[in-house]
Amino acid sequence: MSLKDHLYDLRSRLAWAMLFIAVGAIFGFLWWSWRIFGLPSLGDFVISPYCGIPLEARLHQGDNSCQLLQTEPFEAFMIQLKVGAAAGMALTAPLWLHQVWKFIAPGLYSKERKFALTFVFVASLLFILGAVLAFYVVPQGLSVLVGFGDNKFLTALSGGAYINFVLALLLIFGVSFELPLVVVMLNQVGMVSYEKLSKWRRGIIFALFIFAAIATPGTDPISMVALAVALTLLFELAIQIARVHDRRAAKRLAAEGLADLDDNEAAPFDYTPTSIEEEQPQPVPPAKAESKRVDYDDAT
Repeated sequence: MSLKDHLYDLRSRLAWAMLFIAVGAIFGFLWWSWRIFGLPSLGDFVISPYCGIPLEARLHQGDNSCQLLQTEPFEAFMIQLKVGAAAGMALTAPLWLHQVWKFIAPGLYSKERKFALTFVFVASLLFILGAVLAFYVVPQGLSVLVGFGDNKFLTALSGGAYINFVLALLLIFGVSFELPLVVVMLNQVGMVSYEKLSKWRRGIIFALFIFAAIATPGTDPISMVALAVALTLLFELAIQIARVHDRRAAKRLAAEGLADLDDNEAAPFDYTPTSIEEEQPQPVPPAKAESKRVDYDDAT
């Protein structure tokens, strides 16, 4: 395939991917206000953590209603558009990721394709787990944050501030959950061994707690501890996966007689050049005697 064909294929794949994302964004925009397939509306689902704040600690209209403040004319529209686009992009991820895969896959070998599919599946699963944990942490984090001030303040969050807080927390938790995948990949390519990871365990765990304290947007102890503990458990899981991988690699090298080989030492292969035998001439088969045709008239 020529470069021009590659560019045409890239344009086609990007067009289909953008179309899927646009359709998903429209669906998410409509889902904000409507219940679909028996599910609660996207708006109710998103503001449910805020509604978990005790009634006496947040602004309300004298009943059990739960509403965010709109401080700008277009704030509600932009929030609905932003959340709908994010939800639509997440829901249509298998479709537009398939278009990306169809463009990349022809240039990969079979082993590389298997590795890439495994990587995408595990990365997506970890991101979803991180986002789910963040969504369950939001109510507890908000309750702690609005609890400061000894009941001298009444919480009245604007829609933009609240949505930005929730989306930032979901993104931070989702991306942070990719840590074990990165550690396992570094171990697979031989850059980090189980022995080094075990030696660095305490320092890395301490760094994870510092990262959680800095990364969480609310700076509340609930979300910080939840992220730090989750990352510590995932890091420990990655260490155990590295231990199994290194053990199998050591057995394989021992079976090949390369267990004691230093990293900077060449493998003991026989590189002595061998002589090329002269090609023996092939015997030429004897020529067959030509048979002459005898006419019947000549024989008489």
